[in-house]
Amino acid sequence: MTETAIRSRDNPIFKRLKKLAESSRARREARMTLLDGEHLLAAYLAAGGTPHTLVRAESCDAARLAAVADCRQAKTVVVPDALFAELAPVATPTGVLAEAAWLTPQAPVDLALVVVLEDIQDPGNLGAMLRTAAAAGATLAVLSKGCHDAWSPKALRGGQGAQFVLPMQLAADPGSWLRDFSGTSVALAPEAAHDLYTLDYTGPTALVVGNEGAGLSAATLAAATTRARIPMPGRVESLNASAALAVAVFEALRQRGVRR
Repeated sequence: MTETAIRSRDNPIFKRLKKLAESSRARREARMTLLDGEHLLAAYLAAGGTPHTLVRAESCDAARLAAVADCRQAKTVVVPDALFAELAPVATPTGVLAEAAWLTPQAPVDLALVVVLEDIQDPGNLGAMLRTAAAAGATLAVLSKGCHDAWSPKALRGGQGAQFVLPMQLAADPGSWLRDFSGTSVALAPEAAHDLYTLDYTGPTALVVGNEGAGLSAATLAAATTRARIPMPGRVESLNASAALAVAVFEALRQRGVRR
């Protein structure tokens, strides 16, 4: 594997990578992002992606990168650990990054199980929710404009490959989308009259989850077919948004009798 050494922050490749690490606008305009770590890179390759640039920290054994990705089309660069840390989304860098184009899985015509996420702002939370949806076999994730960037390095780490396989509609208006949806839409809300477990999720269903603190907007609540609460006998007010989605989406899966 032939590598190019980068020593300066003024290097144009480093500048490009730094923009992708820090700017949602840069990622959106280029439709590119940074993948952190061998696991995420392997998931990207398994989904049919081809990275544009592979990046290795000097302290990382080159064999690690070669073992994960035999990408002859990709340019490979090695950078000092200090510069690598400026690109990495975590305090303890993995030593491996990849510059990669967004993947856009095709949404099926039959939207059997959809998750609608409104203003989810924590990147790890958003990534975990997409991972949960993908694991449950959701056919589409609808993200409002107020959601964190689904292709940010931190959201990708939380998703662990979900973004590569789960069709997503980004910057959507949840209310408009729900009004056009022909199935049943269930908004998760703690004050709802219906118990989550009393509803039928065997038909086309959209599960709607709101912001970590504010919950769902009045417009989105009004657009949903019904509202449901998760019964909680314990002495807490609510669940984390990601946990709430997991409870709901796997209840839908249970009702459908899906096994694997």
